[in-house]
Amino acid sequence: MPGGYPGWMATHEELREALRAAASALKEHGPRFALAGSYALWVSGGPEPVHDVDFVVAEVDTEEAATTLAKAGFRIERPPEDWLFKAHSGEVLVDVLHRINGVPVQAETLDCAEEHDVIAIRMPVLPVTFVLTQKLRALNEHYCDFAALLPGVRAVRERVDWAALRRDTADSDFAVAFLTLADRLGIAE
Repeated sequence: MPGGYPGWMATHEELREALRAAASALKEHGPRFALAGSYALWVSGGPEPVHDVDFVVAEVDTEEAATTLAKAGFRIERPPEDWLFKAHSGEVLVDVLHRINGVPVQAETLDCAEEHDVIAIRMPVLPVTFVLTQKLRALNEHYCDFAALLPGVRAVRERVDWAALRRDTADSDFAVAFLTLADRLGIAE
């Protein structure tokens, strides 16, 4: 657990500093990357995350990314999950994903990222609809927390391609249920 004790939570400034440090290192030394997860939604007006920072790199670039971050002072952890590695900046966690929902990150994923100024650093950020598609596709019998998703979706609703989101998650009963709730709450178009 980040922080080493139950209940520890990084401050926004600690998370932002880890985001800055990781993005700066990856921009300067490679490989290509994109900001992902809840911070990607934050860039578009979502609530600021309180747990960690997420980046994606192409699966073929995983080791290069780990080396870059280690040289920048991050402690690298290889968890049992084979779709990411964890980079620790002090007590703050940066997840670096190279597979999303079982699908290897490819150059095409990084190509869809949009350039944004994020805490004074220009960097690629995955688009809102892409991030929400992945968040909805991750819902399953073991993790189905609609309450955690609602504030972010409500905050970025004007930036969502609702037709694409519905189309790309139509095979997930959990995503369909969430989108039905979003419709009934007046969040979705």
